[in-house]
Amino acid sequence: MIERLFRVSERGSTVGREMRGGLVTFVTMSYIIVLNPLILGSFVPEGPGAKTDVVGNILTVPQVAAVTALVAGVMTLLFGLVANYPFAIATGLGINTLVAVTLAPLMTWPEAMGLVVIDGLIIVLLAVTGFRTAVFNAVPADLKAAIAVGIGLFIAFIGLVDAGFVRRIADEAGTTVPVGLGIGNSIASWPTFVFVVGLLITGLLVARGVRAGILLGVVVTTIIAIVVEAIAQVGPSAGTNPKGWSLAVPTLPDSIVGLPDLSLVGAVSLGAFARLDLITVALLVFTLVLANFFDAMGTMTGLGKQAGLVDQNGQLPGVGKALIVEGAGAVAGGVGSASSNTVYIESASGIAEGARTGLANVLTGVLFLLAMFFTPLYSIVPIEAAAPALVIVGALMMRQITGIDFTEFRVALPAFLTIVVMPFTYSIANGIGAGFVAYVVLAAATGRARIIHPLMWVVAVAFVGYFAVGPLQALFAG
Repeated sequence: MIERLFRVSERGSTVGREMRGGLVTFVTMSYIIVLNPLILGSFVPEGPGAKTDVVGNILTVPQVAAVTALVAGVMTLLFGLVANYPFAIATGLGINTLVAVTLAPLMTWPEAMGLVVIDGLIIVLLAVTGFRTAVFNAVPADLKAAIAVGIGLFIAFIGLVDAGFVRRIADEAGTTVPVGLGIGNSIASWPTFVFVVGLLITGLLVARGVRAGILLGVVVTTIIAIVVEAIAQVGPSAGTNPKGWSLAVPTLPDSIVGLPDLSLVGAVSLGAFARLDLITVALLVFTLVLANFFDAMGTMTGLGKQAGLVDQNGQLPGVGKALIVEGAGAVAGGVGSASSNTVYIESASGIAEGARTGLANVLTGVLFLLAMFFTPLYSIVPIEAAAPALVIVGALMMRQITGIDFTEFRVALPAFLTIVVMPFTYSIANGIGAGFVAYVVLAAATGRARIIHPLMWVVAVAFVGYFAVGPLQALFAG
């Protein structure tokens, strides 16, 4: 039955290799069960660390941890069974920050997740019609690489800010620097010191090729944080103590195992259409779609090449079916209030262990489902212990920069804008838009309009409208 479902021997693998690869993939990417609750969830309903929606409600950390594991488990299993590739799925980093930082302040959490569901339905529709694959093929390879690098910088910047290593400088007379190092250009706090130590430890583990190095780094840094808190009694920042822990204070939990709180499943609403004007809602959905659109296809292509699963034309067989399931991950993430789910590049670790089929995904998915029962453990992880993982992931994504031809300025400028605008404006969509518009304009102005795919013109024009949303809203209001 296993051979019939997954064609293990046909792909030159064994059941043992698939199981080993599935286990390694889980341990490598399971940090998302820790990170996603810290990005979307809150421990308290008020204070600077609370991520409240427009009416002041929060998603609690245990709730988000449970649904993060649930949706990742279900979608990873589904992807393995349907697409038969060892590509695990979980909440996408970057999209979850977009939901927490951009959507929630404008609407309720159920309304924000409703927009994520709509985003997923659009992604599925685009995959079913073949449009998603067509647009992806129309984007130049240099811009694809730049998008990956930009997202990496964006993720790393989030980690540095969350850890207090980079802080906003209050507007003062004679001060022109927008951000600075720590407090008074110094680390100056125990939590940020823990982050620095954790970054070095995690970096060392990854550099030495230790399996699950990122997860081990989070665990070790959390233990260090618990020891530091027990000795120094740092306490929470709570808006009044800049040297305190930003979110969770690292103390031992009362229990390790517990029943998962799945009350967030189904907490979805389309009330955003009544709360905001149609243009604003449409632009928010458009932003989600753009942020989701390109990441999964690039990731799957890279993983397929690593696993030797691409054909002679460099295409992944059955990619259309895989893209449909991946798009369904966004729908499931919204329904589960875990944010959009997508394919994880960390699946490369399992592939390196020999995984070649969806059988590896079956084990990875089961392990995610079991992880739901250990959510009390996640409440002890401070953001300063998890932030090193974000910086490390950002550094790993920077490797894509070697695929950009910086010797040709008409390529270099759009790629550069794509990379830097993402972290500087705290928006993935802004970076993609800046790069696309610049690419089309420069190519056309230098007499190379013929190399621009028609779909690139369409997307560039759409981004021009996106950037001009303010004047457009004023025009329609008038």
